[in-house]
Amino acid sequence: MIQVSNLRKEFLLTRQQKKELNTTENKALAVSDLSLSCQAGRIFSLLGPNGAGKTTTLRMLATLIEPSSGKIQINGIDAIAHPQQARMQIGFLTGSTGLYARLTPIEVIDYYADLYGVEKSIREQRKEELFTLLHMNDFLHKRIGKLSTGMKQKVSICRTMIHDPSVVIFDEPTSGLDVITAENIIKLIRSCKDQGKTVIFSSHIMSEVDLLCDDLAIIHKGELKFSGTMQDFKSQMQTPNLTEEFIRIVQA
Repeated sequence: MIQVSNLRKEFLLTRQQKKELNTTENKALAVSDLSLSCQAGRIFSLLGPNGAGKTTTLRMLATLIEPSSGKIQINGIDAIAHPQQARMQIGFLTGSTGLYARLTPIEVIDYYADLYGVEKSIREQRKEELFTLLHMNDFLHKRIGKLSTGMKQKVSICRTMIHDPSVVIFDEPTSGLDVITAENIIKLIRSCKDQGKTVIFSSHIMSEVDLLCDDLAIIHKGELKFSGTMQDFKSQMQTPNLTEEFIRIVQA
């Protein structure tokens, strides 16, 4: 479970950034007083246009960056006061793989399993399950620098899931991927829900949102514009489809 209260993030601006933004302000507000609740066994979708603050929010939840103020609880753990303890509960998948090109998938997964302290017997079982689910056995011993984008994303998924996290955060996980790889990720997200994990993901693909999510929030310019269940969202729609309703809300 994820509980977020009055989350706020400001970034200091360099002289060059102030010039590019045509501002005299020393800080830029990325997220403003955001409060959310993501429940175990449900899929929560965080939506917003480019620059809305989605990725900043997800990185704060994943303890990669520290908020300026507010509270984050991950399964009852204060993620700001105890980020390392919270991090052990989290799997974070982003479209930017950041993998080591000279290593093989097996080497990368074993390295991250060691970081998380996963016992060898459990590790082997997890690897077998993930490799089978994602159809990875044909390229496990090839250098990552030689792999396709979709193959690299599969390695990233394994890295994210090897320690069997109870909270999983997906930041546009299917962006730029082929249909088959994207479908594998959709299956994984559903599997996480079936296992009772807390799942939060962002996506620009409204068909994925409609297919997967139980709850959703829409943010724009760092501010919360909607938060509720998918059923609530659909029941109060003023436009014919989800995409048009999303546009209506962010432009209101």
